[in-house]
Amino acid sequence: MKAVIQRTLTPASVKVDDTVTGRIDKGLIVYLGIGKEDTEEDIAWLAKKIVQMRIFSDEAGKMNLNVEQIGGGLLVISQFTLYASTKKGNRPSYLNSASPDLAKDLYNRFIEHTTTHYRLPVESGIFAADMKVEYINDGPVTILMDTKNKA
Repeated sequence: MKAVIQRTLTPASVKVDDTVTGRIDKGLIVYLGIGKEDTEEDIAWLAKKIVQMRIFSDEAGKMNLNVEQIGGGLLVISQFTLYASTKKGNRPSYLNSASPDLAKDLYNRFIEHTTTHYRLPVESGIFAADMKVEYINDGPVTILMDTKNKA
C-alpha cells in the first residue's frame, strides 16, 4: 500500500457529483493506493503508522502530537494513481496497482480497520468515483508512505 498523507487544521471534504461523501473538521487527508501484492498486514501497519504519526504542533510549536491527540479525523480517498509507473513513454502504466475488486476490498477494510481500532472519525470518498477534494494543506506537511518500504 502506498499513501500520501497531508495535514489540515481546517475543514476538509470530498464530493462526488456535488454531494459531500466525507468531511472532517481537521486532521489528515489520506490518499490511499492499493498494490496487487497488498494484504491485511499492510492495512494494520499503515493504519497504525498514520494514526500515531506525530506531525501536529504542540504548545511549544514542535511536531509532537498525533491526529488523535488533536481531536482530528481521517479523510481517506482511494488513489490508484499512486502506483503509476512513468519509466516508459508519456502515458503512465498502472500494472502494479491492484485489480479493482481487490483494491475496493482492501480500501474498505482499511476504513473499517481505522474506524474500529482508533478513537477518531474516519470519513471517505467513494471508491473509483470522480471526486473533488477540498482542504488546505497546513504547513504544508505532506508525507509519503509505502508498506513495502518499512525499514
